[in-house]
Amino acid sequence: MSMHFTGQLPLATANRPERATIGHYSPNLKVTALGGGHGLYATLSALRLIAGEITAVVTVADDGGSSGVIRGEMDVIPPGDLRMALAALCDDTDWGRTWRDTMQHRFKTSNGDGEPGTLDNHTLGNLLIVALWELLGDPVDGLTWAGALLGARGVVLPMSTTPMTISGTVLGGDETGKLTRRTVTGQAALADQAAHGRVSHIELSPPEAPATPQVLEALELTDWVILGPGSWYTSVLPHLLLKEQRAALAQTTAKRCLVMNLQPSTTETQGMTAAEHLSVLHYYAPEFRIDVIIADPTVVTSEHEEEFCEAAEKLGATVVFSKVKDEHRSTVHDPLRLAVAFSEAFDHIPS
Repeated sequence: MSMHFTGQLPLATANRPERATIGHYSPNLKVTALGGGHGLYATLSALRLIAGEITAVVTVADDGGSSGVIRGEMDVIPPGDLRMALAALCDDTDWGRTWRDTMQHRFKTSNGDGEPGTLDNHTLGNLLIVALWELLGDPVDGLTWAGALLGARGVVLPMSTTPMTISGTVLGGDETGKLTRRTVTGQAALADQAAHGRVSHIELSPPEAPATPQVLEALELTDWVILGPGSWYTSVLPHLLLKEQRAALAQTTAKRCLVMNLQPSTTETQGMTAAEHLSVLHYYAPEFRIDVIIADPTVVTSEHEEEFCEAAEKLGATVVFSKVKDEHRSTVHDPLRLAVAFSEAFDHIPS
């Protein structure tokens, strides 16, 4: 069986439920969001309420869980974060919710001995995306067809179509208190080892992997670029490590917005303040400037507020403190609140 992408959406949309818009919706607003995993999911869930043209750019270094198994057996870029981005762009309608839940459905299987089965922990969305890649022979075309099937309100792209590996140096101490350095390879391993030390350096391999051409075009034509929230070293920083993409981010005429995490000190960033998060960005990409930073008021304590504002100023950024935290889940951004924060930031600093 073969499939050929013609540039036309493979499914008609005329009979689908009406797409609702909430709040300050701008049909001509072009926004490109960069990240991975749950952080990018939160950003896209908010942006689809206010922006007419959305492009999601996803990291391709994940090697854990279902994506890790698929990467190891099929030599493809990891589909997991791409799947989550597609799910986030589904409408809040019966159609959208059904396909969102279908894409996110995770199998729980076991063999006759009670051990996990071959499909255990795999999501249907991962398998569907990889099937489209095999049939079409192109990751971008496959994601376009998947997005059309879901009625996704935007485009999802990998930052590179080359499978990449992330590695880093973790600083820690041994039983005697002596400083140790460990080089850790792999996103999952790095996140795990970061719990026992502090990440001091990361890099991507292959270092000269090309950026996806459609991503570079989107960064050139967009009105706003959004970076974060997300795992700082494995979801946010990789976008500034890819040489071609970093150059495009520095040269774009679009305005740039950074969304801070709700908890500065996480497994990957133990003991780090919000200001140190900004310093890390500046260290890896000193040419990258930011126009506005969105942070929940609880992220920066009064003790560190001056330090945070000074670090933001070095990046050229205005800080907007806005309540974006979910009332019931302290580590999750509320999509409606984040949408309001984006609207206010975009109005404050017009593109």
